[in-house]
Amino acid sequence: MSKIWNGDAMLFKKMLRDIRKHKTQFLSIFLMAFLGVFVFAGVGGESVGLEVNVGEFYEDTNLADGWIYSNYINDLFLYQVDCLGATTQMERQLVVDSIADFSNDPEITLHFVENNTISKFYLIEGEPLDINDSEGVWLDKSFADARGLKVGDNITFKFEGYEIEKEIRGIGYSPEYVYHASKSSVIPDFSKLGFAYLSYKAFPEDIIPYNVLNVKFDGDANNYNELLSYHMDGYYNSFVERSEHTSVSQFSEEIDQHQMMAGIFPVVFILIAMLILLTTMTRIITHQRTQIGILKACGFKDKSIMFHYISYGFWLVLVGSILGLIIGPLTLPKLFYPSMSSTYILPSWEPAWSMDFVYVALAMIIMSVLVSYYAVKSIFNENPADTIRPKVPKVSSSGLIEKSGFFKHLSFNSRWNYRDAKRNKFRALMTIIGVIGCTALLVSAFGMYDGMNDLKEWEFNQINHYDSKLVIDEEASISEIDDVAEDVDGDKIMESAIEIESDSTKKSGSLLVLNHTDLVTPTDYNWNRIKIEDDEVSISQKMADMLDVKVGDTVKWHIMGSDKWIETKIDKVHADPTSQGFIMSADKLEDLDLNYTPTSIVTTQHVDKNYTAVKSTNSMKDMTSSWDELTEAMWLLIYILIFFASLLAVVVLYNLGLLSFTEIEREIATLKVLGFKTGALRKLLLTQNIWFTTIGFILGIPVGYYILKVMWESSGDSFYVLPSISLMNLILTAVITFALSILVNLMFSRKIKKLDMVESLKSGE
Repeated sequence: MSKIWNGDAMLFKKMLRDIRKHKTQFLSIFLMAFLGVFVFAGVGGESVGLEVNVGEFYEDTNLADGWIYSNYINDLFLYQVDCLGATTQMERQLVVDSIADFSNDPEITLHFVENNTISKFYLIEGEPLDINDSEGVWLDKSFADARGLKVGDNITFKFEGYEIEKEIRGIGYSPEYVYHASKSSVIPDFSKLGFAYLSYKAFPEDIIPYNVLNVKFDGDANNYNELLSYHMDGYYNSFVERSEHTSVSQFSEEIDQHQMMAGIFPVVFILIAMLILLTTMTRIITHQRTQIGILKACGFKDKSIMFHYISYGFWLVLVGSILGLIIGPLTLPKLFYPSMSSTYILPSWEPAWSMDFVYVALAMIIMSVLVSYYAVKSIFNENPADTIRPKVPKVSSSGLIEKSGFFKHLSFNSRWNYRDAKRNKFRALMTIIGVIGCTALLVSAFGMYDGMNDLKEWEFNQINHYDSKLVIDEEASISEIDDVAEDVDGDKIMESAIEIESDSTKKSGSLLVLNHTDLVTPTDYNWNRIKIEDDEVSISQKMADMLDVKVGDTVKWHIMGSDKWIETKIDKVHADPTSQGFIMSADKLEDLDLNYTPTSIVTTQHVDKNYTAVKSTNSMKDMTSSWDELTEAMWLLIYILIFFASLLAVVVLYNLGLLSFTEIEREIATLKVLGFKTGALRKLLLTQNIWFTTIGFILGIPVGYYILKVMWESSGDSFYVLPSISLMNLILTAVITFALSILVNLMFSRKIKKLDMVESLKSGE
């Protein structure tokens, strides 16, 4: 037993000496293992945390599975919905837009609830919502904080000719307002908008005209929608399932983007870690053949020696994975949550743990064992006597290329590098794969960067050409709207939420009605202006893709809140980065027997003046600032991607450069003995390095394009951008990749001067 223990201790000390001797390569393995799990568990902990936090919030508040909108939700309507069979729970609400009595006329959405059992108000402070309390109101916490309101204060609301004053009984959140923005801004300004919950008894009339039915149901939402449509067609305006609710879908898309980044990112690091481990262990085994033979001759069993070499990568990957599992979820989520909490509202912002993190770490550890085993297994087929002898050098036979007349006219530099690469195919392949990984990450990172800038430029400069957008009050008269438009020299437009249905699917979208204005110009994907004639209907490209329709097809659609469905033939297709739906003229809308009701006025003037007919005014500067805030988390992901892609390039190219130099050290010494000058030898190494880098760079571009395509496709139904790789993207990627490659080469080529030729030439003995 003591003999076995002493043997294990000796092998352990040998492992430590080898790791110390080849510390650069083993440090690279550790870093790649650590970074792979660190990013996966860190970004994953953030995205899983979002999923868990919002899931618990939805469960605690019993978020509705769907919302049925109708102007006639009476007892008979409830009976009919109950008779569908799939409905398990329902609650009526009256949801109306109101104006709170403050100087900036903030928009407050009021919910008069029947029993507060579905999509319940989530209390933070104060007393629970009491459906028998006719004098209390339960207010949005974000609005209350922005206006300095607290429990016990009074607040007045005006809506539909009514004015009510209530006492704030409680402050909290709602599951329907995780994301809440006005129609004119993508980022919520909580001093200008909010929501409030009240008892149905707080309504100023005895009979309350409920207009929303929150439902819970069994089965699939599509099946429920079909069931509802079949049995109650004409009795309701629209049905919105949970996944299509604005708040739910927006937050879900945000989670999907982060999960996609968490899934793609670490794959490259893990593959590179295994690549470095394989090349390092192959090199160590090749250089330690004699030591392995001596160990065999001294009585060490093949199994013990194999476990010894497998443990090199095992311990490094194990430690790196464990540290990544611990540090990742503790650090990266803290970078994202501050920016996200300014846009989304949740009671809790905590990272969450997933067994997927452990599975990835275990997979990496198992892969390290398999890679190490593959690297060492071949030598154990040899007996000790053969193992002690140096490995017979590879003999490179002349192929067709070498026998061709073209090859003979090449320089010595090119011919030597070709034969060296042919003789060491594995090393050449590993170097090329490493460069492919670096190039792919850099191309996708810079592609995301370009794409986000293009989205902003496209939306706010190429499509919209106004300086101010005035949102019209719903109660404003046509004459008042006309007076404002004339005063600011503006054009009236109509925007509305719609639901579009084709033979294959149904999607929520937007309707934009242009009234002969040149301040909003539809474009194609190349930003070329598209003219939509007065009798034409144009559909956005992404909406057409989602509905699987094209020019000439017919779709059904209706304005949200209306039960009037329209069949429309598609005449044109336009492209829009942020708004998916229809564009048509006011004349076309009226031809479809729908009323043209302006919702906004756009003007090139910077408007500061207040108008009674205008609910709010937003400048282009305000909207671009809101866009920057909304995309702040995405920018952070992009910067992290660029940083780690560059770090990966440094680690991989340095490690593979070191490996290449040490493997051809004997050949370099031979050439030096034959009279080759240091400059010529440096050029020799640089040529091979440039070859491999060029091949890896070229092959890495389509891989990066594919990664970019996958990431953009995860951006949800609202955003539309096709992946593109700009010339500047390629130039930056090439500069970083080739500069690092050349720098690494120069670092190692300096060693040529200090090369001990006697030691190098005798290294094979």
